[in-house]
Amino acid sequence: MVERGYADIVLIDIIEGLPQGKALDILESAPILNFDTHIIGTNSYQETANSDVVIITSGTGRKPGMTRDELLLTNVKIITEVTHNVVNHSPNGIIIVVTNPVDAMTHLAIHSSHFPRNRVFGLSGVLDSTRFSSFIATELNVSVKDVSVCVLGQHGKNMVVIPRLSTVGGTPITKLLPQETIDKLVERTINGGAEIVNLLKTGSAFYAPSAAVARMVDAVILDKKEVLPCATYLQGEYGIKDTVISVPVKLGKSGIERIIELELTDEEKQALTTSAEAVQELVKTMKLSKPNIKHTARG
Repeated sequence: MVERGYADIVLIDIIEGLPQGKALDILESAPILNFDTHIIGTNSYQETANSDVVIITSGTGRKPGMTRDELLLTNVKIITEVTHNVVNHSPNGIIIVVTNPVDAMTHLAIHSSHFPRNRVFGLSGVLDSTRFSSFIATELNVSVKDVSVCVLGQHGKNMVVIPRLSTVGGTPITKLLPQETIDKLVERTINGGAEIVNLLKTGSAFYAPSAAVARMVDAVILDKKEVLPCATYLQGEYGIKDTVISVPVKLGKSGIERIIELELTDEEKQALTTSAEAVQELVKTMKLSKPNIKHTARG
């Protein structure tokens, strides 16, 4: 986002020196990459005051063998504290949640912030979609620009990948690839994060997630009205209530400006419901009172 040049950036972390060092390292690339973005690192939320967009990445990362769900209780306290600080210093901002398990953490951020649901959403679908797209493009040896996919639901094992709505140059992949291959690509997409965690051993994916978040911020800051799949609080859309899962939404300067409801088959609807129920179980574990969510984003 620094390289895009349309917004000033503040990096914040509780570890003294870490955000300052990261910011300085990035700043020193400006003469080479030719950007004039102002970027600083800080340990104080005061320097983030009146931010238009806040991206929450705080929390414990995944380790080999660890599921996103196991991160839940560890990250609840962190996200609650961070969200309260964000609200106190940027009451009119938009919050994008990255911390896993992202559907539950987005729900928690909405609950803790009391922001309308259009101003709090999470990274999931954009990242999941780009993984599926890259796997399809590699399999068919085509440009990723020609690939369009449909991935909904929970960010994790209950992800809902819909091959019939995933296309290459307008042709459904169900007509281009055998079912066995499609199943393998879907399975790899669902386990995309775990595959990288297992390879790295001491870290998790960061490059593709950062690119996905940057695309979401582009849509908001530049008011692009782009339709992207995001972790979104549903209040009846798709027959699902009081639950955050990934669905396509129109993103603009006010955040989620519209929730797009796709026509799904009965089987796909059931899969999405099952996905939502998995998220609901995580939310129950957090033992939150029912938030008063404002109805701003319409389907």
